[in-house]
Amino acid sequence: MIYRNRMAQSIAAVAAGLMVLTACGGSDNSSDSASSNDKLIAIITPSPDNPFFKAEADAAKKKATSLGYKTSVASHDDDPNKQSELIDAAISRKAAAIILDNAGADASIGPVRKAAKAGVPVFLIDREINQTGIAKAQIVSNNAQGAQIAAQEFVTSMKGKGDYVELTGKESDTNAGVRSKGFTDVLSQYPDIKRVARQTANWDQQEAFSKMETILQRFPKIDGVIAGNDTMALGAVAALKAAKRTGVVVIGFDGSPDAIAQIKAGTMQATALQPAALGAERAVEQADKFAKTGKTGQPEKQAIDCELITKENADEFGVFARR
Repeated sequence: MIYRNRMAQSIAAVAAGLMVLTACGGSDNSSDSASSNDKLIAIITPSPDNPFFKAEADAAKKKATSLGYKTSVASHDDDPNKQSELIDAAISRKAAAIILDNAGADASIGPVRKAAKAGVPVFLIDREINQTGIAKAQIVSNNAQGAQIAAQEFVTSMKGKGDYVELTGKESDTNAGVRSKGFTDVLSQYPDIKRVARQTANWDQQEAFSKMETILQRFPKIDGVIAGNDTMALGAVAALKAAKRTGVVVIGFDGSPDAIAQIKAGTMQATALQPAALGAERAVEQADKFAKTGKTGQPEKQAIDCELITKENADEFGVFARR
């Protein structure tokens, strides 16, 4: 009798264990077994609410999947603490690599170093950090070149004269400073083009709208707006429309589908396309090569040139890429 009771208990325990395993098997990549973690690529970006970040995350995931990797995709929402937690999670899962669009040039140094020391290589996209030698790659758009071609188009559209406003991105983001300097390097050569205001809108459309509303109260007759990204440019377009201002030259940076639509409609003049998808794909390809050979075959710092999108060539571009 005792023997039968013990046998019944054993069968019940096995059955319970099988139920747990079955439940785990129905979940997503976050429940991958330890044996598959060496084929995991963790993709961490800012919020996918911004179509640029969604495009790079989607491109990285698609490329990684095509190369036989499992993926986890998450957003740090530009919060360094959340980013650290996500990187810790990737380390604990022994990911083959982390593809990261980081949450701050300085704030990201520690977490990237931690991953490197744990043997998880990090491949940065879109945004650099203020240190070399800890990430395996820093693949970014050529922000200086992109800003310069955007600024030159701004000069042409302004016909070489007029007052303008500049909207800049997050001060903690290296790209914000590089783009602003690129704009200034060109525009400072034209004394009849004068900047009357420069304010940060932190890459945000609603903040750009609010800042432009305030600026327009002080400078109601501005001739142009140049913005560090398309999201802020679109906020400026909305503020100009609300103020019933027409004929104002607006130029952005990113090459977003929404900006292209405004260019076609004539409410924006141009944008500098960042090849988001291409940069993300290259990062995954190099992560795969590093996993297989221990080398990327490329220098750490890599830049991809931007392209100018205007009404004349707008139909040639899709989602952050040439069609």
